[in-house]
Amino acid sequence: MQLNKDTQYLKSIDLKSDEIHSHDKFPLNLPVIRHFEKIDFHPNVTYIVGENGMGKSTLLEGIAVGLGFNPEGGTLNFNFSNYDSHSDLHHYLRIAKAGYRPKNSFFFRAESFYNLATNIEELDREMSYGGKIIDSFGGKSLHEQSHGESFFAAFIHRFGENGLYILDEPEAALSPLRQMSMLARIHELVNEESQFIVSTHSPLIMAYPNAKIIQLTEDGMEELKLEETNHYQTMQQFFENKDRLLHHLLGE
Repeated sequence: MQLNKDTQYLKSIDLKSDEIHSHDKFPLNLPVIRHFEKIDFHPNVTYIVGENGMGKSTLLEGIAVGLGFNPEGGTLNFNFSNYDSHSDLHHYLRIAKAGYRPKNSFFFRAESFYNLATNIEELDREMSYGGKIIDSFGGKSLHEQSHGESFFAAFIHRFGENGLYILDEPEAALSPLRQMSMLARIHELVNEESQFIVSTHSPLIMAYPNAKIIQLTEDGMEELKLEETNHYQTMQQFFENKDRLLHHLLGE
């Protein structure tokens, strides 16, 4: 069974505009904040896409921190910090949650997943009784797998039904085939009453049927179909006229 507008966990986010007195400093100077519009999340999958520098990752971080997640990722129980560099954007976000609470939750952040893996090993070494944290990730050290394998271990083993999952660039270490496998995993979990908020550059990852896609640009934010996004159109142009584009890029 899939979630719907009455049962989804995360409803919307809005900006506390009355508390913002200047857009001169980070993160309030990011395009996503300067041109912010209320986002109503899809009950199943919402994508936040756009070029580097638009504020996708900072926005997802703000949502995650506002919900109580560790800025570097993990479940709500993780509380480690290797470098306290997260912004204070969460103070300016108004997050609307539903009355329903997810049974599982995870903030997946590709750039700090190594730190999460290290923290899991440290906690497991300190644990004198009970099961190990790594058991919920498949039982094999995340450091003893490739980046892609360790990412996928989290998606397969740690993500479960009735979950709220915030994913920041999950495609970072995944091959195209693995990205398609991830779509299948997202579908399994959507059918088990899970909700996803995903920031990505990958047209493959953002291809989930009927999802909401919000593209960020210097001029604002806009809801688009997959085929209308800049990422999709760039890839389409490249593969449909590769030789001409390469000649232009390389000057040969």
